[in-house]
Amino acid sequence: MGGDRTANGVLRKGLACLTFLVSALCLGGCVSKSKADARARAAFFAGQQQAAMMGRQAQAQSTTFNAVTVTVLGEVRNSLIPWTAELTLGKAVIAADYYGRSDPAEIVIQRAGREISYDPKKLLGGQDVQLEPNDVIQLRH
Repeated sequence: MGGDRTANGVLRKGLACLTFLVSALCLGGCVSKSKADARARAAFFAGQQQAAMMGRQAQAQSTTFNAVTVTVLGEVRNSLIPWTAELTLGKAVIAADYYGRSDPAEIVIQRAGREISYDPKKLLGGQDVQLEPNDVIQLRH
């Protein structure tokens, strides 16, 4: 089915299939109106079930994505960064697209209810730190 995967898109495609099915039944002749109506209802309900399943899949993907992110706060264009095992503080700042006029004066990583201060000069000197899922990074001036 490809294309529009929203519930409205699936519903439109389901209705298009339903219209095609009814047309095919009418062209084929020899099908009573009640049989055509029953087949049309079955096709409609099958489309509804498919739309519901696709909605559940999209919700599961969204939930999975939200569970594994890192948030970067400060002068950044992208505050939500997908977490991977290779994600470091330096990579997260680059992915967040930091646009500050000067380097941050302080970097704070919030992790599991604790705050970890990190010296930006160390980061600029090549000493990077590994990030964990759901870390929140604050770039302060």
